[in-house]
Amino acid sequence: MDSNRSSKKFSPEVRERAVRMVLDHQGGYASQWAAMSSIAAKIGCTTENLRRWVRQAERDAGARRGPTSQDRYRIKALERENRELWQANEILRKESAYLAMAELDRRSKT
Repeated sequence: MDSNRSSKKFSPEVRERAVRMVLDHQGGYASQWAAMSSIAAKIGCTTENLRRWVRQAERDAGARRGPTSQDRYRIKALERENRELWQANEILRKESAYLAMAELDRRSKT
């Protein structure tokens, strides 16, 4: 959670540039992680944040398996919609029970 919060302080442009730097210059380092460590230090983010950005860019480009940014956005929207529908359903269930009790109460008084 903290890494998500700290990554929000970087603009999409900075993230894209950092990812591009890793992908373009990783051959000059012993490993991709070494490239990420060096570049993360230069832009002031954690290596883990930069690793996440790179992995997501790789998924978006089809170079790595997993949900793309577009997939993740759609999943999040569907989860939000599902949550709202569950809440609406719960309200309707309670309202239905209330009306049934009111009807039974009305019938017992007559």
